[in-house]
Amino acid sequence: MMKKIIAPVLAGLLAASMLSACGNGGGNNAGTASNNGSTATSGKQVEIEFFQNKTEAKDTFDKLIAKFNEANPNIKVTQVNPPDAETVLKTRAAKDDIPDVIGMGATDTYKSLAAGGVFKDFTGDAILSSIQPAYIQMMNDLTGSDVVNGIPFSANASGVIYNKAIFAEAGVEVPKTWDEFIAAAETFKSQGINPFYLTYKDAWTVLVPFNALEPSIVGTEIFKQRQEGSVKFADAFKEVAEKQLKLLDYGQKDIFGKGYNDGNAGFAKGESAMYMQGVWAIPEIQKANPSIELGVFPMPATNDPTKNKVISGVDTLLTVAKNTKHPEEAMKFVQFLLEPENVQQYIDEQKAFPAITGVSQSDPIMDGFKEAFAAGQISDFADHYIPSAMKLDALVQEFLLKKDVNAFLKNLDTEWDKVANRK
Repeated sequence: MMKKIIAPVLAGLLAASMLSACGNGGGNNAGTASNNGSTATSGKQVEIEFFQNKTEAKDTFDKLIAKFNEANPNIKVTQVNPPDAETVLKTRAAKDDIPDVIGMGATDTYKSLAAGGVFKDFTGDAILSSIQPAYIQMMNDLTGSDVVNGIPFSANASGVIYNKAIFAEAGVEVPKTWDEFIAAAETFKSQGINPFYLTYKDAWTVLVPFNALEPSIVGTEIFKQRQEGSVKFADAFKEVAEKQLKLLDYGQKDIFGKGYNDGNAGFAKGESAMYMQGVWAIPEIQKANPSIELGVFPMPATNDPTKNKVISGVDTLLTVAKNTKHPEEAMKFVQFLLEPENVQQYIDEQKAFPAITGVSQSDPIMDGFKEAFAAGQISDFADHYIPSAMKLDALVQEFLLKKDVNAFLKNLDTEWDKVANRK
């Protein structure tokens, strides 16, 4: 159901005829501060911590923060962007130390923290009026609640990034089916070109192909069925596992010794024809090689082109600590970030998709996703439906090392049941 709701919205976001930026986002319309140590009464500079989890976005947020701080001398926003940010955030939540403003993905961590009541309730707030309803619905589907504890800020897309020059030189067309995908990989391999740059030293990167394969082959509905006990992963995920294992045949040497940063740099240098990653990697690739000519396409997980999906979801949501000491100032910063010109700057620099109305992503690199978006061939990330306590990335990484499909599927079921029994 979710994909039917969001399809026309995302298609509109990619269309070149998207409406021009509109609205003022209310960035300078925050309410008058009250007697809680705020600037209106004390005259002192209020310090706001902005905690966010995307290392790629740090520079962009630094620019936006500098702009906000200059315009608001009585407020000082400081960005915190630690490694393994979600784990850090959960640890801080356990200590009742929630940052004032948070930017994070719509993940199981967000779901559990929202259920714990640590975030502000935005349900019915006028600030949501500029947000595409489909993204709010996506988050409600994730949490299983009508309460809105986070404001969608940007969306992403994941599939295959490819080097157009290498494709042209090798005479390879963009594949539309799994068989064509593997045939393309074979062609590159036969010409001495690495088809893929795999970065499995960083466990989270194994989830990129997993997330691309699972929704097209099985569908995310299975996670509700698994929760109800009507299906087992061992019965449903064999094709997903086998195809992810097949991709190992086409990686560069030392795929478990290379991480995400290595992949961005190596792909930028032309060390592979394709890179299975999300659009968030594109700015890093372009930093390493500004002249590289990139394209994208949905991973063709099946031999039916109508079933192959772009993976897209809420990449960054904004939320505020329920018990922040500076609620007006925190909200003023959130409203600032949601102003169309600031959202436009973010999506232009980060190659993301906007979650607010009146802003569009028109970078030609994204043209390869347009057809799928327009047809509604999209899905949320499969791992968003899997409890973080399962440590799916470690399970998949171990599987790709040991190459035992049956053991992997059994482990998935075992770990799912362990987590379910602890609830």
